[in-house]
Amino acid sequence: MTEKTNFDAPACSAEISRRDMLAGSTGLLAAIAGFAALSRGAEAADIQRPHIVYIVADDLGYADVGFHGSDIKTPNIDALATEGARLGQFYTQPLCTPTRAALMTGRYPMRYGLQTGVIPSGASYGLNTDEVLLPQVLKSAGYRTALVGKWHLGHADQKFWPRQRGFDSFYGPLVGEIDHFKHEAHGVTDWYRDNDLVVEPGYDTELFGADAVRLIEGHDIATPLYLYLAFTSPHTPYQAPEAYLDRYPDIADPGRKAYAAMISCMDDQIGLVVKALEARGMRENTLIVFHSDNGGTRSKMFAGESAVAGDLPPRNDPFREGKGTLYEGGTRVVALANWPGHVAAGDADGVMHVTDMLPTLSTLAGADTSGTKPLDGLNVWQAISAGQPSPREEMVYNIEPTQGALRSGDWKLYWQPILPPKAELFNLAADPGEATNLAETEPARVAEMQARMVELAREMAPPLFYASALQATLSAPLKTPGDAVQAMTQGDD
Repeated sequence: MTEKTNFDAPACSAEISRRDMLAGSTGLLAAIAGFAALSRGAEAADIQRPHIVYIVADDLGYADVGFHGSDIKTPNIDALATEGARLGQFYTQPLCTPTRAALMTGRYPMRYGLQTGVIPSGASYGLNTDEVLLPQVLKSAGYRTALVGKWHLGHADQKFWPRQRGFDSFYGPLVGEIDHFKHEAHGVTDWYRDNDLVVEPGYDTELFGADAVRLIEGHDIATPLYLYLAFTSPHTPYQAPEAYLDRYPDIADPGRKAYAAMISCMDDQIGLVVKALEARGMRENTLIVFHSDNGGTRSKMFAGESAVAGDLPPRNDPFREGKGTLYEGGTRVVALANWPGHVAAGDADGVMHVTDMLPTLSTLAGADTSGTKPLDGLNVWQAISAGQPSPREEMVYNIEPTQGALRSGDWKLYWQPILPPKAELFNLAADPGEATNLAETEPARVAEMQARMVELAREMAPPLFYASALQATLSAPLKTPGDAVQAMTQGDD
């Protein structure tokens, strides 16, 4: 059995035009056909849709990978970044559930009430079942779909579970923070194989890697594969096998040591997945995407259920703040894309949002998105593959009743309209660290962007988190205000 050490520390609508998508699809698919002819073993007449391995880390700091200069060892991630596109302006939502919902739907979470908080373990809601999800879209185009890892888009009712939402197979936890060795949340086992609860030993990151490898080894390579590999690393609690802790003898702080060890373990598993693809002859026709679900945790408010001791180890340099905030450190994340012969190596710095991945991947797959609700995502394949400018002119960080943030070109407005109100305007091209508030010197721009945010707010669905929190508060006997807060946030990401 793997020995463990546990250090308890912490948790717009730029709607895509389907007409435009279809207009661009013909040329794109023709280009893919040409590339396929050059692929190893491909026949000239084939149009090869890529296998897709989509890897998401959990609360990984922007600065905490080797190719961003970290002392944390990530050779396998670094190799993918060096040989592929480094996505320097890739954005997510500031928390786990909203990001995963945005990826699955291609739509901002404000559209369906998941823009605030995460789904707590005691909540009964989930991602609306009338939303058509990415695995459903790809499955309709003939893809085999699999989720290995974290879900966190609904657990109270089986209708919200991965197998009911388009995945042919599922292995992992349904909720947010779990013990990485016990696979428990609040003392309750949260570990599933498809729809069945299972109890098994092992460190979750290693189990995820092994299952992904097994899936690849048993896959019929004539069928395109969509593998969503969603690690729980390096989310709190900071826990790692002793062998990985031993890799960092020079890190004195136990939290930072365990955090670094978790990332290295995840990196090793990614390396094994790449080797499995190579062994099956799939690597040359596999698009690998990697990014974090949000920035690294810098505030104890967003550290999860684990007890917090000392400074939190993630680093998001050069960006401000981290997870849970609408500053760049919470939303601009480590990201890369790699597909040999199809994605040019180098920096691809066009603005991209996680909602863009559904229309982008669907176009590559030749999948029909006409059954989805109106998409906020755009097809950014040329920005990813060739480093061309992004088609995005506007990006919504988030819109919720208490705050919002919007990017228009290089300008970003972060607005808290509640008392006392606060408006911060930044020019990200000149000031990516958001050090200089230009709101007072650019009042007309602030007013214009505020008007746009109000327009978006009128389209906003009420946050399901608030309704669930109120219900939990009213249904439980509470003695103190602190009890109310705990009832509202139990199971926080």
